[in-house]
Amino acid sequence: MDITDFFDTFFEEAEELLADMEQHLLELDVEDPDSEQLNAIFRAAHSIKGGAGTFGFTALQKTTHIFENLLDHARKGELALRADLVDTFLEAKDIMHDQLNAYRSEEEPDQEVFERICQTLQQIALEEIGEGLEAAEGAPIANATSSSSSSDTKAAPAKEAPVEEASGADDSSAASGDMLNVTLINVDEKDRILLVEELEQLGDVKSHSGDESRYEVILQGNTSADDIEAVMCFIIEPEQVEITAIEGEAPTPAQEPPQAPEQATAQEETPAKAAEPAPKAEKKPEKKPEKKAEKPKTKKAAAESSSIRVSVDKVDQIINLVGELIITQSMLDQTVSDLEDANSSLQNGMSLLQRNARDLQESVMSIRMIPMEFVFSRFPRVVRDTAGKLGKEIELVTEGKSTELDKSLVERITDPLTHLVRNSLDHGVEMPDKREALGKPRTGKLILSARHQGGNILIEVKDDGAGMDRERLLAKARENGLNVSDTMSDEDVWQLIFAPGFSLAKEVTDVSGRGVGMDVVKRNIQGMGGRVEIQSKKGEGTNTRIVLPLTLAILDGMSIKVGAETFILPLSAVLESLQPAKEDMYAMAGDDVVLKVRDEYLPVIAIHEVLDVENAITDPTKSIAVIVQGEGRRYAMLVDELIGQQQVVVKNLEDNYRKVPGISAATILGDGSVSLILDITGLHRLSRAKKASGKPVSQQNPTYFKEAEPS
Repeated sequence: MDITDFFDTFFEEAEELLADMEQHLLELDVEDPDSEQLNAIFRAAHSIKGGAGTFGFTALQKTTHIFENLLDHARKGELALRADLVDTFLEAKDIMHDQLNAYRSEEEPDQEVFERICQTLQQIALEEIGEGLEAAEGAPIANATSSSSSSDTKAAPAKEAPVEEASGADDSSAASGDMLNVTLINVDEKDRILLVEELEQLGDVKSHSGDESRYEVILQGNTSADDIEAVMCFIIEPEQVEITAIEGEAPTPAQEPPQAPEQATAQEETPAKAAEPAPKAEKKPEKKPEKKAEKPKTKKAAAESSSIRVSVDKVDQIINLVGELIITQSMLDQTVSDLEDANSSLQNGMSLLQRNARDLQESVMSIRMIPMEFVFSRFPRVVRDTAGKLGKEIELVTEGKSTELDKSLVERITDPLTHLVRNSLDHGVEMPDKREALGKPRTGKLILSARHQGGNILIEVKDDGAGMDRERLLAKARENGLNVSDTMSDEDVWQLIFAPGFSLAKEVTDVSGRGVGMDVVKRNIQGMGGRVEIQSKKGEGTNTRIVLPLTLAILDGMSIKVGAETFILPLSAVLESLQPAKEDMYAMAGDDVVLKVRDEYLPVIAIHEVLDVENAITDPTKSIAVIVQGEGRRYAMLVDELIGQQQVVVKNLEDNYRKVPGISAATILGDGSVSLILDITGLHRLSRAKKASGKPVSQQNPTYFKEAEPS
């Protein structure tokens, strides 16, 4: 049996445990620490240590072991917490994360960093508790004054035995100690064989028997039930293992006085075993809080048992198949609608198929949807670290953490959002003394929020800082050679910060000032089919809004016709449609044409000219103007006909053909034909490029437009 088959499971679960650990550390009140939070942090370290030892990840096991012992002192009240100690704990967590990634990449972790963090934790123990833990180069800790330390040393896997000898353990230790009944419930034969092999490394397996529904293993040794459970749960679910002590089997002090050290070890393990009585009365007070602390873990495990881990590739394959099913259903629906004398039962069957296919599609798509909490959970650490570097006091507020977004978008939005947050912390929120002088609270506020808006998700990064200075932005833009004017709207001025190389920072720091990042943020968001908008008021703060589609796999679109071609416009970008009047069309002094809509002049994009579509309507007053929005601007797109609204399956054009300017993707219609999905901002850029290289539209068709320019 190859134990490496379970590496991925360990890596995923350890990643989650480290994330939980960081969250609890950030929420910890050092003045009045919550015992449940301390226990949760301790349990996370304990579980990672158990799995790391099982799989032979020595550096990770030793680091978590030392960290776990220090946490044990903290949760017992023997170590007084301070902000700087929490910072060190967070650093230890980061190093454990780096070690985990190293093992995931089949590399050895940085030995120098490993030794440094172990020595740092040891120094804390010496200064704060008055006792050392053990040098980083040594074995897992065997601290006689810490019950957790002694039991955990005995819990190390057999592969660590040569090193364990330094702490007084020998090969005979596994042959004596507690008798435990480890029961495996509903575990298949493959996993049972592997689990028995692992138990043999944790103690002496006396017997094992049973079937798939219930398989019992009698184990004798000094490994605690908690350690055994931690190891087992990297292979099976928590509810699939039951561990109970077998009373009367282990030696007692009266029977074998020479075994007192072993009895002390057994006694120290009692807090982790709810079913085993403590041998000594003075240990009873420690047993109760331990038992109480374990209850949330059991409940959480039971709640999580209803979920399964599925490869993203498998989910994507199902989504692709459902997409093909939707296309086939559309084809059948088209065929039935073309029949003059279609049977009513056939039509009813098609309607039912359409409803079922839509429900199936929505259910499958929901599998890929995950809450924004996965994104927001990393920002307490980002805000804490960045504010510390800048010397600012900032409170982070998150709203709408349960709002769901497609997994692929969640992964891609994290980096742009991180840059926007750091930008608000650096350029937005003022220094505490300055805020106080302005009559503001010393502590600035940063709000991260997410909510659904129609078929999109709206993510906001809002601060109560200084806001943007319009005149300063314009001056900097002119200095950088950008084409700006004093008549620009505030919305256009705020968009200047997304220009490449644009920065208002007076000096370069490790936070900002190089003029890179914001342009990448905008490009990445546009690459996800979204847009970014900015609202700001000087002295009151800035609100950066990101509007994204809920998923990139399915699109609600508006079918339009230009000549004989059918195109799809993203419905989220369509605002309204109207019949242009000649008196509302204006030819600008150049190559642009605009349409006046309620005192607003919108650039006109004639799709038939931009995409070279033949036999299209060329008279704008006989076309339909679809008002759309892209990159925060509105445009009037001239089309021949509106066909209707429909949901389409998005097919990546670059993967199947090549990148086409003005086109974002493609889809397959009900009649089997391919329809292109239009990219609004890309069409506008393509339109301007074509006009710059040829004769202006206003000169090609001078009778269509008024000669006067708008005032």
